Amino acid sequence: MSQSTVPCYTIINSPDLEVPNEMQLKQDLEKGDTNVKIDTLKKVIQLLLNGERLSGLIMTIIRFVLPVQNHTIKKLLLIFWEIVPKTSPDGKLLQEMILVCDAYRKDLQHPNEFLRGSTLRFLCKLKEPELLEPLMPSIRACLEHRHSYVRRNAVLAIFTIYKNFDWLVPDGPELIANFLDTQQDMSCKRNAFLMLLHADQERALNYLASCIDQVNNFGDILQLVIVELIYKVCHANPAERSRFIRCIYNLLNSSSNAVRYEAAGTLITLSSAPTAIKAAAGCYIELIVKESDNNVKLIVLDRLIAMKDNDNMEKVMQDLVMDILRVLAAPDIEVRRKTLALAMDLVSSRNINEMVLVLKKEVSKTHNVEHEDTGKYRQLLVRTLHSCSIKFPDVAASVIPVLVEFLSDTNELAAADVLIFIREAIQKFPSLRGLIIGHLIEAFPQIKSSKIHRAAVWILGEYVDDKGQILEVIDVITQTLGEIPMVEAEQRRLAGDQTEEEMSSANQTPAAQTTSNSKVTSDGTYATQSAFSVAPVAKKEKRPPLRQYLMDGDFFIGAALSATLTKLVLRYADLEAEVRSQNRLSTRVMLIMSSILHLGKSGFPTKPITNDDTDRIFICLRTLSERTEEAVEVFKRYCREALGKMLDAQSEEDQRVLKEKQKAAAKVQPDDPVLFSQLSNGRENQLGENVFESSLNQALAGTKSTNMSDITSPNNKLNKVTQLTGFSDPVYAEAYVNVNQYDIVLDVLIVNQTNDTLQNCTLELATLGDLKLVERPHPVVLAPHDFCNIKANVKVSSTENGIIFGNIVYDTSINTNVVVLNTIHIDIMDYIIPATCTDTEFRQMWQDFEWENKVTVNTTFTDLHEYLKHLLKSTNMKCLTPEKALSGQCGFMAANIYAKSIFGENALANLSIEKPVDDPDSKVTGHIRIRAKSQGMALSLGDKISSSQKLCVQAS
Repeated sequence: MSQSTVPCYTIINSPDLEVPNEMQLKQDLEKGDTNVKIDTLKKVIQLLLNGERLSGLIMTIIRFVLPVQNHTIKKLLLIFWEIVPKTSPDGKLLQEMILVCDAYRKDLQHPNEFLRGSTLRFLCKLKEPELLEPLMPSIRACLEHRHSYVRRNAVLAIFTIYKNFDWLVPDGPELIANFLDTQQDMSCKRNAFLMLLHADQERALNYLASCIDQVNNFGDILQLVIVELIYKVCHANPAERSRFIRCIYNLLNSSSNAVRYEAAGTLITLSSAPTAIKAAAGCYIELIVKESDNNVKLIVLDRLIAMKDNDNMEKVMQDLVMDILRVLAAPDIEVRRKTLALAMDLVSSRNINEMVLVLKKEVSKTHNVEHEDTGKYRQLLVRTLHSCSIKFPDVAASVIPVLVEFLSDTNELAAADVLIFIREAIQKFPSLRGLIIGHLIEAFPQIKSSKIHRAAVWILGEYVDDKGQILEVIDVITQTLGEIPMVEAEQRRLAGDQTEEEMSSANQTPAAQTTSNSKVTSDGTYATQSAFSVAPVAKKEKRPPLRQYLMDGDFFIGAALSATLTKLVLRYADLEAEVRSQNRLSTRVMLIMSSILHLGKSGFPTKPITNDDTDRIFICLRTLSERTEEAVEVFKRYCREALGKMLDAQSEEDQRVLKEKQKAAAKVQPDDPVLFSQLSNGRENQLGENVFESSLNQALAGTKSTNMSDITSPNNKLNKVTQLTGFSDPVYAEAYVNVNQYDIVLDVLIVNQTNDTLQNCTLELATLGDLKLVERPHPVVLAPHDFCNIKANVKVSSTENGIIFGNIVYDTSINTNVVVLNTIHIDIMDYIIPATCTDTEFRQMWQDFEWENKVTVNTTFTDLHEYLKHLLKSTNMKCLTPEKALSGQCGFMAANIYAKSIFGENALANLSIEKPVDDPDSKVTGHIRIRAKSQGMALSLGDKISSSQKLCVQAS
């Protein structure tokens, strides 16, 4: 075996290990007791792993350590013989290894089953056929050992030897097939069947056909191998599907969740029949419901989503919406979010009513439940019911009463989503306006948030068009405002509070009572006992909600109230012919407005009224007193038209996004080329992939959406190659950086450009930032002009920029040389993906995140839109501000940008830039404010923006 292909073993970190003298090691191994020999052997193993060459110790260990029958020494010797160099520099086997071979032949015949089994496992790692050949009779004899541990390891040893050196055991498949027929232990049968699967599929199929009716009684480890065999055979030969499809159906009822998952994945790749799709989807749903691990739930949910994205399966899965909703019993918010999104995509007019009933029950379950995710879940339920009502207007009437209850919820986000739904429903469904208005008036006094009250007031003022309802709305507003005029009421309240304080501070209050009674003491005499009691002072009355907002200084709600009352009075004037009634209502409303103005200037509130709110209330008063035609039209018509245009724009945007997704969806046409998995770039439908490979990838690296780089795509791979040394250096090196979800794999190519043999060529790496080197690469030997690939793993724990640096050390016949490597910069963009969120969520996160980084715009761009495009491209973020809001040229631009990392961290940015309109050659100026939950995220993103700006300046 070439020295360049020596395997890299696990590194045992020993920073405090001192390199002892080889003579001292020999003495300890020769004369020390058992414990000394154990400690010395551990030191020798660590030294070998760290690159030391201790060839002089091999005979010492054979003579003085190998005969010892201690189990700990036996296990350590297995590690030692695995890693110690077994060949001379010219590639020939060392003579001493013949003695080792004889010792392990004796261990293979040892009566202790542990020694036999562990020795067999060790032989699986040997790559020298000269050592294995004399051991073959003993290995074959172990197949008949009484203990299953020995037998199953003997099968593995024969499998490995047959795979690497088939001439050592030419009858391996036949031997294992006969062994399989006589075995009862499931672990032995599994290993034997696994060998036949890879070595002789025909024999494996014959065995499976002979016991296909008994598969359900096998152990799960054997069932998994059977599923793998069926998958491979049926994909290689589709005619075999009818032979084994029933077996896969039976395995859907296995007691093992792993077997059921693999069987379901295999079934949908083998058959597109509706019964098969329904059975596989039902199996997935049962797994999600019964499995407690949230990661498993998410992985299986992704499989269901992949099935939904397949046009042939979507129609079948529409009948399973109610079963999918059973997953809502899971406590994890991410599982619930994916489940609701999947159900919303699959629901149809046939089962929308049943789905709404389930969602109503889920809403009732969240009442009086204190959990950190309860508010988020209620918000998800509101949005789902909203989508149901818009998608299926027939259920809107039954949804509205449920959603209106959320207006009094303490979770402001859920209540805001309800009002967004009500605003859209009342605009799109005129037949439901009476129902919505009635429920909204009923819930109005119970609302607890100023923002929610403000939005509810606007809806009432815009859509109440019945004379009786107008008076009812004004009454409920007056009720939630309290006594009018407010300043006089607050003065009386203040005077009453002072009086109560004076009375309570007096020695005797009018409510105090003194009582006395006689009591017999312990010595028989009489004594008088007096009791002084004070009647409890009445608590201060709680202000009505709208009055409390005004007293807290929130006069924006007062301006909104004034606009709403103005609309109601103007509409009432069109409905009521009697002038006296019109004037009575108008004066009542004007009194409320003037009372709000007076309260704002009185000094009672914590904050005085702002000039902006004052101007708006004055405009309302002036409109009611003068009734000019232009002002009346603004209040009566233009506001509703503006809402209609906004909703239409949102609908157009949703349709545009949907069309883009449909265009991006992969459609197979008759003239499309055939895809070969070995030559493809990995972007084919997930359901067409090897289910075992995809399952492993999902378990190790997350879902397919987090695959930031495609290893098999040559373009992506070339873009991620970093040159580490120069072309004129004696050793040339370059690294391909493959970023996975939680780690980085460095595939380093090292080329010996000299005419000398490089001994102990070692790649030494170190990291800066939140990176950690997992293992130290093993030293290699490079022949003249030879090359090799060395892989190193780096652990990543957060979204921050990092640096990997190091050097290459090698020995020649003359001296030791060092080649310093260029640094590898790990880009934060490898972890960031564009994401979306609502404006409300963006503002909430902006308020909650404590780390902010402000970056000044320094660029050569002269167009605001071009700079925004450049920023989005360089940061891999998404602009949340609608395109229509950014259109046109007005000299300035403000936009919200958002992204999410693969670790679940959020990154927010606000862009504020400007340039003179009259000077087309002037450069864009402004700043970018970045906010994140962690300091590293904010700083790294800021550094990325700054570096991209520098590149633009240098390029210009």
